[in-house]
Amino acid sequence: MKSHQKNNIQKVILVISDLHLSAGKMLRGKRNLLEDFHYDSELINFLNYYSSGDYENIDVELIINGDFLDFLAVPYVEFYDDEFWSEKAALEKLKMIMIAHKPVLNAMKSFLAKSGKKIVYIIGNHDAEFVFDSLKDEFKNYFGDLKSKITLSNSITTYVPAPGIYLQHGHQYERAHEFDQEKSIIETVAGDKYFIPPWGSYYVTNVINKYKQERSFINAVRPIKHFVIHGLIFDTFFTIRFLLSNFYYFVMVRFWHFYMTKRSIKEVVQEILRELELFQDYESLTRQFFEKNTDAKVLIVGHTHNPSLRIFNDGTTFINTGTWTRMVNLDLGQWNYGNALTYAKVLIKDKEYILENFDQNVEVDLKYWIGENNLPYSEYH
Repeated sequence: MKSHQKNNIQKVILVISDLHLSAGKMLRGKRNLLEDFHYDSELINFLNYYSSGDYENIDVELIINGDFLDFLAVPYVEFYDDEFWSEKAALEKLKMIMIAHKPVLNAMKSFLAKSGKKIVYIIGNHDAEFVFDSLKDEFKNYFGDLKSKITLSNSITTYVPAPGIYLQHGHQYERAHEFDQEKSIIETVAGDKYFIPPWGSYYVTNVINKYKQERSFINAVRPIKHFVIHGLIFDTFFTIRFLLSNFYYFVMVRFWHFYMTKRSIKEVVQEILRELELFQDYESLTRQFFEKNTDAKVLIVGHTHNPSLRIFNDGTTFINTGTWTRMVNLDLGQWNYGNALTYAKVLIKDKEYILENFDQNVEVDLKYWIGENNLPYSEYH
């Protein structure tokens, strides 16, 4: 940080995404296999580090780029079927998550208490129920008078913290997970509110969560095609059951929908292929984004859990901040993929810079958090 002072760094922007805090590793005396976040102490250490010491007197903006909380992975909630998507159920799930990870929230509160520190929360597809104003209020009220330093709004899908720097969670590029944050709530005659989830959220709660109780890694393996091949060889019966459930679910939820609404088989096939575009090649999408947004120098996304940094010939930069959950990659070229707690770090030397001077005033990089740990052991997950 001393080098930052020498270079007159005026502001630091930190971007994390896809931490997936849920109801805790233990819930009502049972092991919660749906909990994917096991790095509470590392995250607390991260927040403390960037709000103290050499960072104490520098403006630090922490951007949570979606899926910080995971409402889809809360088990044992006393709501079933469509009631699971009610505002009442969403509030119950939020409270369970906040209780399970209270030390993290306290660290966020300590972070905000320091001068020049603020948090911007972008809603993703796993924490989509933040579209309810009551959930925003419940979350922000935990921070008391500091809640004014938290930005959490339905209107933020693309966020520009500084000229030339763009952030999106990334789920909006996949039809299975896209939803309109402004139009995704319906209200009954009685005044009860319900969230209209994308079909991908139904898939997570009805298929993934069921099989995750048997194989906790089911949603953490990439690439998917390698997972299928390895599964058929080494875990044949389970993989066949899982694939059949996926096929049955998709036919019942999506195929018949398109079959009944489209005029030809060709149209049905085209729509189905679009629906199955999961974990797309974001680099090709990035090129389209930069062509459309000519003032963009950097695009930072999350969602796919695949950390990456690409600098293109024209000087534009693409970053995927990855995830803070344990991942398993069957691609030998990604051997360290599941171990890094990755985040983007942006250093700004002059807050009043203009795009023409972007390279002289902004440094962007992808980092991974090592943290501090005085214990000679770590918990096995």
